[in-house]
Amino acid sequence: MEAPVIRPVLLLALALAVPATAEEMTGKERVLWDRLRERIEAIDRTLDGVFGVAVRDHRTGATIELRADELFPAASTIKLAILYELFRQAEERRVDLAEVTRPPLPRVGGGGILQRLGGNVALTWRDLSVLMIGWSDNEAANLLAGKVGMEAVNRRLDALGLTRTRLRRRMMDLAAAREGRENVSTPAELARLAEAVARGTGLPAELARDLKAVAATSESHSPFRAALPEPLTSYTKSGELEARPPSAMSPRPSTTRSLGWPARATWDA
Repeated sequence: MEAPVIRPVLLLALALAVPATAEEMTGKERVLWDRLRERIEAIDRTLDGVFGVAVRDHRTGATIELRADELFPAASTIKLAILYELFRQAEERRVDLAEVTRPPLPRVGGGGILQRLGGNVALTWRDLSVLMIGWSDNEAANLLAGKVGMEAVNRRLDALGLTRTRLRRRMMDLAAAREGRENVSTPAELARLAEAVARGTGLPAELARDLKAVAATSESHSPFRAALPEPLTSYTKSGELEARPPSAMSPRPSTTRSLGWPARATWDA
């Protein structure tokens, strides 16, 4: 994740196994859903900042939204867009995920593993994607963004209809951030991006499974993942600028939800 800066944060989370048709909530589920809404509204009333949320139960179609279309700094959650573009280019045979590369020195800091390693390191592009998601490695993200191209990432986002989610700078490029070239998204669009990753949209079955395997790399520092029961598979990506929010996607035995809440915007499912 990126080093803390005095700015609001954005979080994202999503669940898998979206059913074909919506179902009605049971009475008990409705009580829990209403309590969730009340807790979100209580946080919004007392938070010293601006809060955005997009929540969707994919089994019932129920939603909770609060400033879901507001733009917020994306922090490291934008790495989901880089990951998705990497696998789409692999499907198009423009990237070989098994190709080995040697991350050059010097490397950016702010999070991850590569900043702590020496110069004699050889990794595949897929290896770098695992570091980017599981350890929020900023150098890995920058190498992958350079490989696929930032404009290519944005064109893919456009193709998904995510026209307000933008990758404008590399990780830890604070000069670009000060100039206003911040990576941004909305809670609603991050939810849809996470869903594209979770479903492997546009990918053949084998690549879609591999994309989900990378996305499922557990973040040991993620408060979202820590709160989930151990048998549950989750797909999380946290990001921080001022606080620490998680982004995640998780298939649940009986229900699937998308939701989010950041210090300025968040999405969790």
